[in-house]
Amino acid sequence: MSGNSIGRLFTLTTFGESHGPALGAIVDGCPPGLELGENDLMADVERRRTARSRFTSQRREPDRVRILSGIFEGLTTGTPIGLLVENVDQRPKDYAAIRDRFRPGHADYSYQQKYGIRDYRGGGRSSARETVMRVAAGAIARKYLRLRLGVEIYGYLRQLGPIRLEPVDLGSVDHNPFFCPDPVRVPELETYMKALAKEGNSIGARIDIVARGIPPGLGEPVFDKLSADIAHALMGINAVKGVEIGAGFAVVEQKGTEHRDAITPQGFASNHAGGILGGISSGQDIHVSIALKPTSSLRLPCATIDANGEPVELVTHGRHDPCVGLRATPIAEAMLALTLMDHYLRHRAQNADVERQPATVPGSVDAGDRRP
Repeated sequence: MSGNSIGRLFTLTTFGESHGPALGAIVDGCPPGLELGENDLMADVERRRTARSRFTSQRREPDRVRILSGIFEGLTTGTPIGLLVENVDQRPKDYAAIRDRFRPGHADYSYQQKYGIRDYRGGGRSSARETVMRVAAGAIARKYLRLRLGVEIYGYLRQLGPIRLEPVDLGSVDHNPFFCPDPVRVPELETYMKALAKEGNSIGARIDIVARGIPPGLGEPVFDKLSADIAHALMGINAVKGVEIGAGFAVVEQKGTEHRDAITPQGFASNHAGGILGGISSGQDIHVSIALKPTSSLRLPCATIDANGEPVELVTHGRHDPCVGLRATPIAEAMLALTLMDHYLRHRAQNADVERQPATVPGSVDAGDRRP
């Protein structure tokens, strides 16, 4: 299987399966001299962890990250950083009944057609369990970008099914199980999810991610546009079916006079472009949204076929998220951090001596979402 790596100068390669003994990652290209320890990674990993609330999968994994290499006396050495997270709460027996049946909406059928063999235990390599390593690696990129450039990356739940949310209080995002930016709406989300659980169904979600303090100049203007690589990274997250940058699909209804972001001596008058112009960062906040599909593993019966092509009925047991979007915020933040880190190093290598005109970088007059 190819395609297990992302990045050019700052690269991440992951390995492992949902119900295997462990998951692992190799982070290569991290500059030397960054103060780094396991606790730096655990804050983000803990935010992603299952069983933190009744509204997520009840698989109880401590997700303790071990750093195996690339660190000496508390500093990165510039060599590959090896990361490992052991699986301790596997229950492969939950999937024994479907080993010869294809779960609709999952990768079971396509994996079987491509490889002729598949790991039926929770999807194996296609499981969202793999994303724990992305979050751990993303924490390295996030810390470097914060310390060296002052970059802050944060995300929040923007929509859960029919419930649309506004970023009223971003300081509350990490203090509720939904990553909800409006604490007054949390009881409404709880009521909705309880009704959904009683029904035995699932729902989709939208997550917004923002990166503040990005310098202008990141990204290449043709095939390696910053926007293209961000979309590539975010579409690589399990269950993501759509990515929007800036105004996204709303541009269809915008006129040019509305969409173009006027520039004044004080800064940009708006940010419909989402902080990227011509595939290159403008110095404004980068705004991205992702849409995640509803979970396909349900206890409600569904028609499918078995390995012989015969029609059968399928009911999925096990521990699954009724809304995968509820844990997607730290994953999306991590993938954005990895992409920005890679592009920063690429930009530094080629254009570190470029003198900008004007020398000062205008931000947005209306900077939009801000974390207190």
